Amino acid sequence: MASLGFIGLGIMGKPMCRNLMKAGHRLYVFDAQPDAMNPVLKEGAIACVNSREVVERTEVIFIIVPDTADVETVLFGPGGAAERPASGKIIVDMSSISPIETKEFAQRLFALGIEMLDAPVSGGEVGAESGTLSIMVGGKDAALAKVRPYLDVLGTTITHIGDHGAGQTAKVANQIIVALNLEAICEALLFASKAGADPVKVRKALMGGAANSRMLEIKGDWILAHRFQPGFRAKHQQKDLNNALSAARKLGLALPNTATTHELYSALVGDGSEELDHCALLTALERLSNHRLA
Repeated sequence: MASLGFIGLGIMGKPMCRNLMKAGHRLYVFDAQPDAMNPVLKEGAIACVNSREVVERTEVIFIIVPDTADVETVLFGPGGAAERPASGKIIVDMSSISPIETKEFAQRLFALGIEMLDAPVSGGEVGAESGTLSIMVGGKDAALAKVRPYLDVLGTTITHIGDHGAGQTAKVANQIIVALNLEAICEALLFASKAGADPVKVRKALMGGAANSRMLEIKGDWILAHRFQPGFRAKHQQKDLNNALSAARKLGLALPNTATTHELYSALVGDGSEELDHCALLTALERLSNHRLA
């Protein structure tokens, strides 16, 4: 049994923390919103007052928080993980953030004797609960070897992409595909409905052919039922696409369809729907078309 740190007990963090505890590990946890810790505290996790205490009490620390600025605060803010010398520790950032800033964070931590892995995940709340996430890792081989047994608890596909930032680069690519695929599904089913076809039967037909995808299988029912309770929040999808576009600008790369989909998510967030599931993108398209999927 190992003593592990876990920072960030949101939709993804809670089930990931639970799976590590079920595997027999002792978890020291922190969340900026103390109430978020309560469910896992009742199941045996130990609360810490800040990120620094998590690092002081453990050797391997997992982070999964919403955005780049949140990771920076966890690491370098007041009471942060790097506030005191912590040589030999390994921080595994499983958030979805900027790959460019991830490299900078890794360099700053290395100067303090702390190794960092960027290890963002794909698979959503369902994958987090079942321990079947796909984990994309950037960082050093030796650090990955040390944390691999814990990652195996959280996911079934662990791929070492490359050095620091490579995991986040893979996650950005993943989120481009997810968002554009989801937008295409919403458009296609909305088209079918407006044209007078039964969108439920259209989806069934599409799932038997070349248009099938994991998103059509997983989120198709949600879209048809206007089921928008969050599994992955719209504001986080918008943030991920913003990371893609920001990195693309620095690389001199054009991502026109990513930009368009980002604008649709910005409209959704601007309408006050940022806490809904990302498949609520349908509602932005319904407003544009003045037609409700039925």
